Amino acid sequence: MIHSLFLINSAGDIFLEKHWKSVVSRSVCDYFFEAQERASEAENVPPVISTPHHYLLSVYRHKIFFVAVIQTEVPPLFVIEFLHRVVDTFQDYFGVCSEVVIKDNVVVVYEVLEEMLDNGFPLATESNILKELIKPPTILRTVVNTITGSTNVGEQLPTGQLSVVPWRRTGVKYTNNEAYFDVIEEIDAIIDKSGSTITAEIQGVIDACVKLTGMPDLTLSFMNPRLLDDVSFHPCVRFKRWESERILSFIPPDGNFRLLSYHVSAQNLVAIPVYVKHNISFRDGSSLGRFEITVGPKQTMGKTVEGVMVTSQMPRGVLNMTLTPSQGTHTFDPVTKLLSWDVGKINPQKLPSLKGTMSLQTGASKPDENPTINLQFKIQQLAISGLKVNRLDMYGEKYKPFKGIKYMTKAGKFQVRT
Repeated sequence: MIHSLFLINSAGDIFLEKHWKSVVSRSVCDYFFEAQERASEAENVPPVISTPHHYLLSVYRHKIFFVAVIQTEVPPLFVIEFLHRVVDTFQDYFGVCSEVVIKDNVVVVYEVLEEMLDNGFPLATESNILKELIKPPTILRTVVNTITGSTNVGEQLPTGQLSVVPWRRTGVKYTNNEAYFDVIEEIDAIIDKSGSTITAEIQGVIDACVKLTGMPDLTLSFMNPRLLDDVSFHPCVRFKRWESERILSFIPPDGNFRLLSYHVSAQNLVAIPVYVKHNISFRDGSSLGRFEITVGPKQTMGKTVEGVMVTSQMPRGVLNMTLTPSQGTHTFDPVTKLLSWDVGKINPQKLPSLKGTMSLQTGASKPDENPTINLQFKIQQLAISGLKVNRLDMYGEKYKPFKGIKYMTKAGKFQVRT
């Protein structure tokens, strides 16, 4: 299975390595560095790289490459999912996952990795179990460990490790019992210059924060479960119940976890929540070009579009831009040719616009194609797919918990061609 793990920063330095079966030389990462040089961006490095004696599988998150070294052939998604689980665990333990934080907590990092893999095979990957095995670092615990020479390793085997519900520890008690669910949808779309949708799909997740006493059994039902396509569940979900009744039935882990992720790819089901009117023109033989864009809401069920950010990579021939925004602030970098416009909230009564002129190189020919416009935005209390939670019920415990559902839609890779 996994022989070694290397953590590589954006500068190409290996700042942490962990070996399980046998020590693999750092020189194996040279194949990875070659692939990194060939890729235009960090995200474009191939996730699987074959070398004469090893396979290198990697994920790129928080400006760090997590590179696993494999000697025998294994399902790549199995390893990639494990690497994502490692990143999520670090984030859960330390609040953020960065090079500085990992270096500051290097002892805990090694202890956690030792528990997550046993002889190269995944063992304890649930956050609840790991936190009982290895206590998360606190300032007080760090000071005590420094003085006494003790470690963060727990004294007892976690109770959940041996049960049929390994993701939940026993004897959980809270004074306030609450269960919150966040339905978060990310829309990826490409819109052509006439405003027609070329491609659109929704990646959605339901994240949960459950703090309930005892061993509660929850059921979550939806108004329109048929919308959900290509669904991936947390191990706690009873799959047979979902298949027969389209109801989520589960004993939840304690604390934060991802209940499910789903995909809506049927284009007729994907509503586009914003539109962009644009007029970007370059004239042959002229050193000036025209630039006008207006952003407006569409199919948002009356909800406010906020956190709007517009970016566009201008052609090389553009020397400078003189623009006036009706709201927000804009910047243009003459070196990278990147235009950024921080719009903020969209007021439907007064749509935000950015107008002005572009200074072009004299004598340069007209650019082959107009720039594309990339959008970022957020819409609170709206799931753009139309997914709605019907009800949440609890069995097995006598108390009444506080329940809350929150919806949010945000832009993933949202591109408008001009």
